[in-house]
Amino acid sequence: MKTELKKDIYWVGYVDWDVRDFHGYRTERGSSYNAYLVKDEKIAIIDSVKAPFAKHLLGNIAVITPLDKVDYVVCNHAEPDHSGSLPALMAACANAELVCNAKCQKALSMYYDTSQWKFKVIDESGKISLGSRTLTFMDTPMAHWPESMFTYIPEEKLLFSMDAFGQHYARSERFDDEVPLAEVMEEAKTYYANIIMLYGRQVAKVLERAAGLDIAMVAPSHGIIWRKNLAVIIEAYKRWSVCKAEPKVLIFFDSMWHSTEKIAEAIYEGAERKGVSVKKYDLKSTNITRLAAESIDCAVMAVGSPTLNKGIMPKVAEALTYLEGLAPAGKAAAAFGSYGWAPKGGAHAVMEYLKRMNCELISEEPLQCQFKPVPELLAEARELGEKLAAKALEIVEK
Repeated sequence: MKTELKKDIYWVGYVDWDVRDFHGYRTERGSSYNAYLVKDEKIAIIDSVKAPFAKHLLGNIAVITPLDKVDYVVCNHAEPDHSGSLPALMAACANAELVCNAKCQKALSMYYDTSQWKFKVIDESGKISLGSRTLTFMDTPMAHWPESMFTYIPEEKLLFSMDAFGQHYARSERFDDEVPLAEVMEEAKTYYANIIMLYGRQVAKVLERAAGLDIAMVAPSHGIIWRKNLAVIIEAYKRWSVCKAEPKVLIFFDSMWHSTEKIAEAIYEGAERKGVSVKKYDLKSTNITRLAAESIDCAVMAVGSPTLNKGIMPKVAEALTYLEGLAPAGKAAAAFGSYGWAPKGGAHAVMEYLKRMNCELISEEPLQCQFKPVPELLAEARELGEKLAAKALEIVEK
């Protein structure tokens, strides 16, 4: 069944129910690759889909218009989950021009043989009239690739926002008012944390510029289309772009013989007394995708590792390496752990990660025990939890 966003503007993408990994991002609810068709005196395709699903894209387009009637194919972003089907699409749409900015043209030429493509390279001053509608463009560099851009139809107040405002979220429904809002916001937050968080400054600039547009609908390249809850997702992006903290303590760890686990539990007990939100994750049963989402709005992190082979546990190293790359801003943090005969091992390695992440350290030394935590050490852990909770409240109140 055809999905119509506005009169003669259609969704022609593909829903991928089965994908569970997106270069390390755990996509528990699948994803979609959203492409759109604008039918006017001239016909434009906005974005495409991942390469394996090109035949579905072509089939969806053919239901609405003959492929040789397509005048323009707009590429907002060269990443292969969006551009992978372009070779098949440009071959099938023999009369179409590929519309993109100069940086995107260069990137596409490094991915594909574009020698037979007819490019129409545009910048922000460029406009394309389709008849009763106009395509305009806004460069959005590093939100989240250098060549990323938005396409906007002012007559419809419709913004094609590429990865911004998207979610890895497979649904048969297409619009935000057709699905549970809490669920789609959870996926939007997870998507932002794992894909876009590193580029918060650039996102803030894009939001400021986009505020000058009259927008009634936002159609991203993954997930649900926003038509009713625009204010909700835009306000959330404003918070996420600066990692605005809530009174929340995030504790995560790995443990060998339960010693580090017991310290984590004591820290949790101490933090809980202060009435803040406390989240505790054992990395044996939690993935880095979830941690990234929790890190956006936590005020404080406590990270624990025992010593393994004079160093850090692999799951803790994985989690911290991933978070260091995403660069959650404005966090205070503490390290904890246990050791057998190498006191400068796991917990000290955690400290080095936290320093590189520019966290405000609660203590210059990690809280750790040798072999097994004694009651006095667990009491210190509860006190540390209380300090973390107090620090979380202090950060939020600034």
